Amino acid sequence: MKKALVCGAGGFIAGHLVKKLKKAGYWVRGVDIKKHEFSTSPADEFLTLDLREEENCREALALGNGAFDEVYQLAADMGGMGFIHSAECEIMRNSALINIHMTHHAWKTGVPRYFFSSSVCVYRDMKHGEPEMTEQQAIPANPDNEYGWEKLYAERMAQAYDRNRGMKVRIARFQNCYGPEGTWRGGREKAPAALCRKIAEAGEGGVIEVWGDGTAVRSYTYIDDMVEGIYMLMHSDLEGAVNIGCPEYASVDELANIIAAAAGKKITIRHIEGPVGVQSRNFSNSRIYSIGWKSRFSLRQGVALTYPWIEEQVRRTAG
Repeated sequence: MKKALVCGAGGFIAGHLVKKLKKAGYWVRGVDIKKHEFSTSPADEFLTLDLREEENCREALALGNGAFDEVYQLAADMGGMGFIHSAECEIMRNSALINIHMTHHAWKTGVPRYFFSSSVCVYRDMKHGEPEMTEQQAIPANPDNEYGWEKLYAERMAQAYDRNRGMKVRIARFQNCYGPEGTWRGGREKAPAALCRKIAEAGEGGVIEVWGDGTAVRSYTYIDDMVEGIYMLMHSDLEGAVNIGCPEYASVDELANIIAAAAGKKITIRHIEGPVGVQSRNFSNSRIYSIGWKSRFSLRQGVALTYPWIEEQVRRTAG
């Protein structure tokens, strides 16, 4: 039986990844600074540890009989655009500490395969209609925010351990991920969850507020597709960073209207001042396609699965 360590297992993507690994027959240890907010983790063992502290990284990696077969490092201080722009110092310090300690001690304990979750935030701003950007075009670098700069540094560090220490490293650059059991309020939620919440709270014909002018374009990847991409990438021969994302792109206003349709509501959008981030994204997925992965869920299909879950959370909270 393979043994896997999943860091950040109290969070959204890593929480779903634990479920995937258990179904695949792994023994799994989950680690996070907090337990999962919405469900009980199916991990065989769950340690509540602050991975910013070096000794906690050593404890997370400690096994009585050898090393983990695989480590999935998804722990990070992160959130939606509002958080990214308001917590620059926390993001740079906290995530860097986690990655420095975890990468180093994974190698020291003899971990043969190491996964690092990066982000398309490592790329520069793009204009509407620009050609697809490949992984190599992240350099020369000009990320739009500090979250992207920290991710880029952590990528380089992990790759250095691959080249110089022999630990096989796999790196995924996530595009926006959404789905049930993700953060949906409190300031750290991503756009799909925030808009689902606003529309769930609005009455028929109600008004929701959207930061910016609503034209910013993104790709949104459903959680089941993302977790399958992580698993396939980890067991592939693809070296270097790999984009994982749905090739369907939508503006913020288009996303809001898709959610409203899933809710069966008519809404009015009011645009207000707020952090928007880059104006457009358009990335090549050729590398992840080369190992047989493709997204199975369209944005409408994913929203149809996500909105009812968030609507139920809103209803419970209001009750």
